[in-house]
Amino acid sequence: MPHSAISIKNASVTIGGFAALKNITVDLPQGQIIGFIGPSGAGKTTLMRGIVGRQKISEGSITVFGQAAGSPPLREKVSYMTQEISVYPDLTVQENLSYFATMFGVSPSAISKTVEEVLAIVQMKDKAGQLVSKLSGGQKQRVSLAVALIGKPLLMVLDEPTVGLDPLLREQLWQLFRELAEKGTTLIISSHVMDEAERCDDLLLIRDGELLAHGSPHDLRVKTHTASVEQSFLALVGSKR
Repeated sequence: MPHSAISIKNASVTIGGFAALKNITVDLPQGQIIGFIGPSGAGKTTLMRGIVGRQKISEGSITVFGQAAGSPPLREKVSYMTQEISVYPDLTVQENLSYFATMFGVSPSAISKTVEEVLAIVQMKDKAGQLVSKLSGGQKQRVSLAVALIGKPLLMVLDEPTVGLDPLLREQLWQLFRELAEKGTTLIISSHVMDEAERCDDLLLIRDGELLAHGSPHDLRVKTHTASVEQSFLALVGSKR
């Protein structure tokens, strides 16, 4: 049984009177691909922001590797890729990565090697000298992922990292996610695309700020007597009505 990377206890978030998260309690395993699955507006991003310390929890607690979410000791262990492109359009790909490597504390002598490694992982070495503003949406997405890979974090929190990517690149990224998990990295990946749920080791099904279910794709299919995670989700939503 994998050790817990993240422990969430009675976590609730209220934003402007709206209950974005409602009393969520769950432990998330280490070294696995964990999917946050649900429709847009379900609360996936709010929960992710809580885990990386960018969203204040109204009630309850979230700990990551035994530390309170957002604690300074976690800065070198956790990376976060938002839905928005989080790189500078007026810099080249290489300049962006060198800048973020410096910000993340990579030693000057190791920056060049680090940048080369992450560019190779996301298959963007041929675009190193290109201005980000000149890249396609999918290429910008890959540069953002490269930033998240700097420093070899123990936990990567990726908010819809495959949106807008062609099927071949999506497949390549999922292969990368699997390789990272096999080497011990914990990945949290949000998606509203149900076929991606089948690729995860562990799933949280979220709707209207509530945790509908938690378990492996197999466990959820068995629990709901269905043939797919999508059918499981629909069955669980129906049971809540």
